[in-house]
Amino acid sequence: MFRKIKHLVSQTSGSVPLPMVLVVPFVVQIFATVGLIGYLSFRTGQKAVNELAIQLSTRVTERINQHLKNYLETPHFMQAITVSSIRNGNLDINNFTSLQQQFWSDIQLSDAVDYIFLGDQDGNFIGVQEYRDGGKVVKFRDRATAPKRLIYALDEDGERTELLKSQDYDPRTRPWYQATLKAQTQTWSSIYISADLGILQITPATPIYDQQGTLQGVLGTNLILSQISGFLRNLEISKSGQAFIIERSANIVASSTDELPYISTNSVPIRLNALNSQKPSIKLTTQELFQQVDNLNQINQPLQFAFELNNKTQLVQVSPLTDVQGLDWLIVVRVPEADFMAQITANTRTTILLCLAALGVATILGILTARWVTQPILSLNTAAKEIAKGKWEKIVEINRSDEVGELAKSFNSMAKQLHESFETLEEKVEERTAQLAQANGEIRALNQRLKAENLRMSAQLDVAKQLQQMVLPKPAELEAIEGLDIAGFMEPVDEVGGDYYDILHHDDVVTIGIGDVAGHGLESGVVMLMAQTAIRTLQEMQETDLVKFLDVINRTIYHNVERMNSDRNMTLAILNYCGGRISISGQHEEIIVVRASGKIERVDTIDLGFPIGLDEEITQFISHVSVQLEFGDGIVLYTDGITEAENMEGKQYGLEQLCQIVSQNWQGAAEAIQQIVIDDVRRHIGSQKVYDDITLLVLKQK
Repeated sequence: MFRKIKHLVSQTSGSVPLPMVLVVPFVVQIFATVGLIGYLSFRTGQKAVNELAIQLSTRVTERINQHLKNYLETPHFMQAITVSSIRNGNLDINNFTSLQQQFWSDIQLSDAVDYIFLGDQDGNFIGVQEYRDGGKVVKFRDRATAPKRLIYALDEDGERTELLKSQDYDPRTRPWYQATLKAQTQTWSSIYISADLGILQITPATPIYDQQGTLQGVLGTNLILSQISGFLRNLEISKSGQAFIIERSANIVASSTDELPYISTNSVPIRLNALNSQKPSIKLTTQELFQQVDNLNQINQPLQFAFELNNKTQLVQVSPLTDVQGLDWLIVVRVPEADFMAQITANTRTTILLCLAALGVATILGILTARWVTQPILSLNTAAKEIAKGKWEKIVEINRSDEVGELAKSFNSMAKQLHESFETLEEKVEERTAQLAQANGEIRALNQRLKAENLRMSAQLDVAKQLQQMVLPKPAELEAIEGLDIAGFMEPVDEVGGDYYDILHHDDVVTIGIGDVAGHGLESGVVMLMAQTAIRTLQEMQETDLVKFLDVINRTIYHNVERMNSDRNMTLAILNYCGGRISISGQHEEIIVVRASGKIERVDTIDLGFPIGLDEEITQFISHVSVQLEFGDGIVLYTDGITEAENMEGKQYGLEQLCQIVSQNWQGAAEAIQQIVIDDVRRHIGSQKVYDDITLLVLKQK
């Protein structure tokens, strides 16, 4: 990809005039730098604004939460005092006169409480309320007035004056009474419509029990939710920020707007859901909130998100109301990003203007600089074209002492030298042609010698390969060995391999050898032939002492390799088979013993010998083990060209895979087992290059 771009730039720049090549990158660089700085400044400012908006939303939420805590916990506190007075006998719930005076005194203690009342199981009711215009009234219902509730005005001393209203009323049917009976402890009612004022309110209520645990009545305190809305409207958020409180059902509790949290249908007030709000900001904020969570009950900690409203980003924080004795409301604070972005937008416009000004100045300076730089170069170009036409007398006159002036002087000197060189060029060409002809002849002679040397080396390798194949045991020899079913395979990675195996039969003893010479090629093949010859000689001499057997082979190979000035050595394992018992000696790969049932036993040869040809004296390292073979048992020998064969992913074939394939197919003949293993190895290798010789020997007792 980089090469294609480089090639495209090279082609394009080659056809663009030099002044433009000098001016455009200069202008683009300045414009890009100023633009990037402006963009980063804008993004940094925007990030700072978002952080500021989040901090503001958090502080506003904390203020709302603290205000609600003070506003909503005061009634419970006052109720606790009243209930304590009743339990201590200081206040009689059946004495409406004393209750009226107590309630009248209590509502003057706090602005948060403007209505205190008590209802009992018989439907009796007494309550004192302060209206928003400052007037105070007493509301009561007893046996004499039932089913009516009478409302009297109170004077400055809390005494009844005139009857204001009479209405049907039963406290036992009201939401606050029903909620308290259900909870059987201090609780909150649901938000409901006032029976007297027709506005939204909520009631914290406390049940009153006698010493026997019998319910005597319910003490309640109405809180008008419009006071919370008034607090939200007076709260300083931002220029056009907004806050509202909703229940988990999304019904509005209060908001900083002038919209009422309920609507009237046929003169019956109905709670307003935030999704049905006439204020687009509340409605769309709630819709986006439901895009963030499937259910509002999932919000257990502050949630922050952003959305677009009228193409302007809105930053929203939603927090659960906390520490208010069971109320489950959500506080929503919305802050428009634009309230803080005015200065940043102005800075962005200034940056754009500065960028355009810089672009103009850079363009003018670039043109002047390009003209100053390119004019002498154009003169040099013209002079070069004249010289190309054979006008050697053309001289460039540039009176400057900088690099361009030096270039002009060098050009004039070069033109003079070219003129002189051109006059003697033909003589030099003839001389060089003669030299090239002589060199060409030498190269042809060298090629002929190399071809002859290659043919000689190829013939030597062919002879070595034929010798190596000739000394391997022939199928007829293997078939002539009674009591054993034997199959052997060897495939070198080069023309001459370094793997070795042999099977020699004399009297009742079968000598089996397998080894692996380090490396490949001619040297490894020669070492392999040395080992075969030494083993054959010792077998013909009927040498059965494996320690002496391996010691003689090691000394023979060691001294020959030393004479060859080579570092070749080999692993070699010798197995002597006679009457069903095999003796194993020498260090090589693990020997696989396969029982007739297919069970695998592995013999580690690491402690049975030492690499051949590596050291002159190895007798102290040589040991042996014996394995008894029964009918159907056998031995599998191999070189690391099988176990370390890699596929295209670099995974080796492995000894475990070899054992598994042998075990699964052991019921077949030795030749069949050998072929199955070789086929499986080749499937594993696939198209990967083969890096080592592959040798496999299978012996199975008949």
